[in-house]
Amino acid sequence: MVDEDPNWRVWMAAAQAGDARSYAVLLRVVLPWLRRRARARWPYSSAADLEDMVQETLLAFHQNRHLYDPGRPLAPFLFGILKLRGADVRRRRQRHAGRETAIDEVPVTFSGLIMNETQESDSDHAVMLAAISKLSERDRMVLELLKVQQLSLREAAVQTGMSIMALKVATFRATQRLKAAMKGARSDAN
Repeated sequence: MVDEDPNWRVWMAAAQAGDARSYAVLLRVVLPWLRRRARARWPYSSAADLEDMVQETLLAFHQNRHLYDPGRPLAPFLFGILKLRGADVRRRRQRHAGRETAIDEVPVTFSGLIMNETQESDSDHAVMLAAISKLSERDRMVLELLKVQQLSLREAAVQTGMSIMALKVATFRATQRLKAAMKGARSDAN
């Protein structure tokens, strides 16, 4: 590792002694060196993967800076961390690659992605209106009061003259009939 600046050791020793400025200078100088090394070691990796490798290396370096011996060169210490973290990133990418599909590979003009945002809700609304029209007057009234106007059971009972229990039963049965009518209307549409 010939490309190590002799100041690296000095800055690292000062950083281990608590000098934050020396540590900041060291990180600023080491960052481009790490990026070059990562690019040289993994030339076919994406820019995002290389940056992940470098960032994870810096994090591991920060967490383990107390292990560095100032009497030895810093470059092999950093490069060793880079090799380990780079391998971790590549392994992680390989594991996830089998379970992921890149959406960027779908052409922008793919016709399967083009649709009217309200198309599905419009057809559901039409099916529901057709199904409601098939219900009895009582079922329509119960659903209108409780589901559309969102009255409480007590308020709906006062308006209809029904007991709360009878209103609950009528609402359940009206909902079941509405579901059956909508299912029939959908199958008729297909």
